Amino acid sequence: MPLVCQKMILACVAIISAVIAGPVAFAQAPAGTGGIVSQAAVNPSTYRVGAEDLLEITVWREDALKREVLVRPDGGISYPLIGEVQAAGKTIDQLREEITKRLEKFVPDAAVSVTVLKTGSQRIYVLGKVAKPGEFPVGRNVDVLQALSMAGGLTQFADQNGIRIMRREGDRQSMLPFEYGRVIRGEKVEQNVLLRTGDVVVVP
Repeated sequence: MPLVCQKMILACVAIISAVIAGPVAFAQAPAGTGGIVSQAAVNPSTYRVGAEDLLEITVWREDALKREVLVRPDGGISYPLIGEVQAAGKTIDQLREEITKRLEKFVPDAAVSVTVLKTGSQRIYVLGKVAKPGEFPVGRNVDVLQALSMAGGLTQFADQNGIRIMRREGDRQSMLPFEYGRVIRGEKVEQNVLLRTGDVVVVP
């Protein structure tokens, strides 16, 4: 086979491999499957740990203390030397500081690192006339426009200015308006609020 043809075949194989591998490398879990969000989406100073989050805890130069721990439904985790730690409700930085303090008598000047490998606790919901309604795990602040984008956008029959955000605070249920048509024109931009875990965006 001529050398030129061999080079062309190898180039085609490389391109096809890149196309196939690309979606695998960057894909996120689909809605409604209890999926995950990569650690890159988590801000350690603001993200609060919740049940079902998968954490990696390491101590510099202490390989025996490297652990992947799943936050239990009660919000706790178990870690060598210090036992039970309440993780849920704390930021990553707060949890790191607590583990560091409790390790002091075993590992002086411990350099502790806490990383969120997978988030399972932070979820929002988009329902109604969107391309991909369902449950979406999030590990960062997401506003209404971003949530609608995650759901594939509005369908042609959606009521753009009739969207509502359902939010539960204790026993109280509130409804926040969102007029999509006006917001994207630069009007009523204050309606594009940051969503909280458990919020439901309803598109009639």
